[in-house]
Amino acid sequence: MDFRCSTLNAFALLLNNIMKNNSYHLCFALNGDEKSLEINPGISALELLRDVLDLKGTKEGCGIGECGACTIVVDGQAVNACLMFAAQLDGRQVMTVEGLSGQDDLHPIQQSFAEQHAVQCGFCTPGVLMSTHALLEEKPNPSRAEIVKAVAGNLCRCTGYQSIVAGIESAVGGCQREKNED
Repeated sequence: MDFRCSTLNAFALLLNNIMKNNSYHLCFALNGDEKSLEINPGISALELLRDVLDLKGTKEGCGIGECGACTIVVDGQAVNACLMFAAQLDGRQVMTVEGLSGQDDLHPIQQSFAEQHAVQCGFCTPGVLMSTHALLEEKPNPSRAEIVKAVAGNLCRCTGYQSIVAGIESAVGGCQREKNED
């Protein structure tokens, strides 16, 4: 049996056990704060964030992982919250758009998006920001092709991708300066 099959079998056993209990104790770090709560085991990470924790920045667009509006960062990777069970967040580091900036300051990515007019209606913006954050954490100086690939899963119906890519390219220097200051 390969690793993927054994992982899927273990997850299926865990899920079966959780569903029998109708409750799951979840512990994870959210935007730097430790969270510990009882949840319904069948809810998605998106439902947990929006409905249980009242964080409305993560949007529900398509509900099937096609639009990227629900993108969050889990252990450094951009993921679609609508495709994850909340229980899968157990023991992980999670960042939503609410955790991107400080109380009074915009994050360099947010600042660059504003300066490059990379937002219009704003519905897709949180997901694009989180995909960008994950990219720049992994590759501080990405190529244009890497930028385009990183946001390929984020659909925008009104801004156009040229300004989004320009916003990301502009953010590269700001994120590097922020890391040097820390």
